[in-house]
Amino acid sequence: MKIKSKIWIESEEGILLGEGRVKLLKMIEETGSLNKASKSLKISYQKAWRMIDEMNTFPTHPIIKTQIGGSKGGGTSLTDYGKSLILIYDTINKDCWKFLDEQLEKHHLC
Repeated sequence: MKIKSKIWIESEEGILLGEGRVKLLKMIEETGSLNKASKSLKISYQKAWRMIDEMNTFPTHPIIKTQIGGSKGGGTSLTDYGKSLILIYDTINKDCWKFLDEQLEKHHLC
């Protein structure tokens, strides 16, 4: 048996991080493009941009940086802060699942 859960980090202003937002950040890091990331995740560019914009209202540091066109082309990449959010979320998730597994064992449900 396993306990399944989804976690997200929020405040009164809304959601900072959740599974979907972290997937978007990881895909931006992988593709170097918000447009490519949104296509890969099968969400609209507008929705992806809205998610990034909402995340950027929380921290004092930007999550992404963009480069406009030019000879090398444009792109989007994560800031160091954006990368740290992925690590924080993944660590919290892993620790949460470990705790939940321990609770199953403690209560002899598995």
